Amino acid sequence: MNIKILEKLDKEFSSHKSCLRNALEAGQGHIFRWWDEITSREKKHLLEQISSIDFQFVKKLFRDRLRKVTNRTKGRFVPPKVITPPANDFERNVEQNVRKVGEEALRERKIAVLTVAGGHGTRLGSNGPKGTLPIAPISGKSIFQLHAEKIHAIQKRYDTYIPWYIMTSETNNHITQAFFKENQFFRLDPQQISFFTQGMLPAVDLHGNLLMSSKSNIVMSPNGHGGTIIALKGKGILNDMKRCGVKEIFYHQVDNVLIKIADPVFVGYHLKDGAEMSLKVVKKCHPEEKVGVVVCLNGCLQIIEYSELSREDMYAENDDGALKYNAGSIAVHMINIDFLEKVYQKGETLPYHAAIKKVPYINSNGVLINPERDNAVKFESFIFDMLKHVKKGVITEVLRQDEFSPVKNVEGENSPVTAKQDMVNLFGRWLCNAGVSIPTDSQGNVIGLIEINPFFALDAEELKSKIDKTLKFNGFLSL
Repeated sequence: MNIKILEKLDKEFSSHKSCLRNALEAGQGHIFRWWDEITSREKKHLLEQISSIDFQFVKKLFRDRLRKVTNRTKGRFVPPKVITPPANDFERNVEQNVRKVGEEALRERKIAVLTVAGGHGTRLGSNGPKGTLPIAPISGKSIFQLHAEKIHAIQKRYDTYIPWYIMTSETNNHITQAFFKENQFFRLDPQQISFFTQGMLPAVDLHGNLLMSSKSNIVMSPNGHGGTIIALKGKGILNDMKRCGVKEIFYHQVDNVLIKIADPVFVGYHLKDGAEMSLKVVKKCHPEEKVGVVVCLNGCLQIIEYSELSREDMYAENDDGALKYNAGSIAVHMINIDFLEKVYQKGETLPYHAAIKKVPYINSNGVLINPERDNAVKFESFIFDMLKHVKKGVITEVLRQDEFSPVKNVEGENSPVTAKQDMVNLFGRWLCNAGVSIPTDSQGNVIGLIEINPFFALDAEELKSKIDKTLKFNGFLSL
């Protein structure tokens, strides 16, 4: 079959002959099983996919997939130094001074926002990008709109301009850009929003064979949030930021609906300490919560994936009974641009991690299979692996109920239902702080619906200065 395909390729697509040989030599000849059945356009698409794949690199990633970090790191790390939420007047005064540092950086237009939005909402039962998901408790605004309105409000507050970079993937880039155009860029200047795509890698089965989703399409998936680092340089984004005068990047993932975008306190701590890369954490809910844990390993910050943490370390406690390794990463970072440039100059790359997942595919008979069990390996790089290069970093702990509510599952924990309730609860606490009585149930959830537009109030302090103290909550409030 292989010789036959090569002969046909000489006549049809001779320019792709070398990439075809690469695929065959890597033992991936099965992807041409339906060559005689697909159209010329489909053949061209398949060959373009093949030309983008480094087959030997994928082979190496698969070979290395079983390497575990747990045994290598066990017992060698310690809890990191964490700046905790202020508990007294002295600490609150320190935070206010730090806030001023962050606010000045915002006014001087030194901060860019980078939103990672490369995934599809497949786990949410959606076919569109996560950012397009309607999520606001009353208005039904999308996640993207919530982020855009926060950026707009910050610009107004500090009389500034914040470039917004959105990293998509090849699978959702067109839809994402179309969504922004359809919504007139949510009242932001279209020129301040830049879209760029992250890299893609093929998914393989548990034997290392590339999976196909159709007779002419290889299953490709985004190369993880670590792909941000590769794309920033490869797509010219870092140079664009420098042209805009940006010195620091505020990084976050799209699905956290409580994100404090360009939080001046976080920015201030990062700048005050001259940090290269900083991060926010929350206290873990329970030992087995599926979040990365920040530790200090051989004097360097590192995040240990929950799946790579030994059971002993997972349940380890301090003398007071609190979890010893309790700093759960929420994927919010400040990254210094000069630091990134130094890492690029070293020529070092981020490692790839193997994720075992369920991936639909077509079998040897061309029938689409939706597997009930994990059947595939996806390769992802993680941005937090940049921490190994960091000599100076800041970790700030924030309250989960104020800043962390990701949308990842269709129901249960971290679902649209919990995200909406978390937003309502946050707004309820703001109102209580302003002197308005808000009823809650036995779990502390607000009884009723509340939504506060960032244009009206970006935080509890601004709401307190605007709200009518005689307001009576009747179970429904939209400001």
